[in-house]
Amino acid sequence: MELLEEYIRQLEKYIPVNRQEFIALFWGFVLIRIMQAMGSYGFRGFYEKKEHFLRSIPYSIANLHYILNHVVLPVKIPTLWRVLNALPDSPHLKKLSKPPSSLKVSIFSFAYKRGIPTDQSGNGGGFVFDCRAILNPGRYEEFKALDGRHPRVAEFLENQADIKSFLEPIYKLIERSVTNYLERKFTHLMVNFGCTGGQHRSVYCAEKLAEYLKSRFDIQVEVRHRELE
Repeated sequence: MELLEEYIRQLEKYIPVNRQEFIALFWGFVLIRIMQAMGSYGFRGFYEKKEHFLRSIPYSIANLHYILNHVVLPVKIPTLWRVLNALPDSPHLKKLSKPPSSLKVSIFSFAYKRGIPTDQSGNGGGFVFDCRAILNPGRYEEFKALDGRHPRVAEFLENQADIKSFLEPIYKLIERSVTNYLERKFTHLMVNFGCTGGQHRSVYCAEKLAEYLKSRFDIQVEVRHRELE
């Protein structure tokens, strides 16, 4: 507010200023700018998956909260005003204001012929799941040039190899460990999926576990496909 007052004082040296009208219109433009910023943060964060943009949303929410509680605009916008009033109370947006967990889960896919990935955290090891009992898409010519992230490979594994029954107990096991690690303030957990070539089954499983954990915990999840790299 001090900066605004100083701006008006300087402007009055050159032209007459209706202070009441100026300030009323000024807050309208501030509101427009906040909505533009939140739209940009939301698009880059939620749709382009650049999560660091989401960390700026709480600051915009705080500015919005001030306007909603201290400013009377010179125009009536009842529908938009209702929507704006609901934003500060959104549980989903409130979650963004919390500091990220210090727990990092590193998920690797790998080929057994090159050995199990080394845990660089210094904690030693972690979980290792052998995917070689699952029907291998790599046996089929149509999948040889693809990997486990491709929709056609995913469709094959889900429909022909029943990979979901393989992953379901793994989800529960890892979920239990993550919950325990968070309670104990641990900082790292490593999970490895191995198969023959490190291209199809292990890649698919690593991606699916990452999706599962991101949907349930506010933690750092790193996915690495060693053989594809």
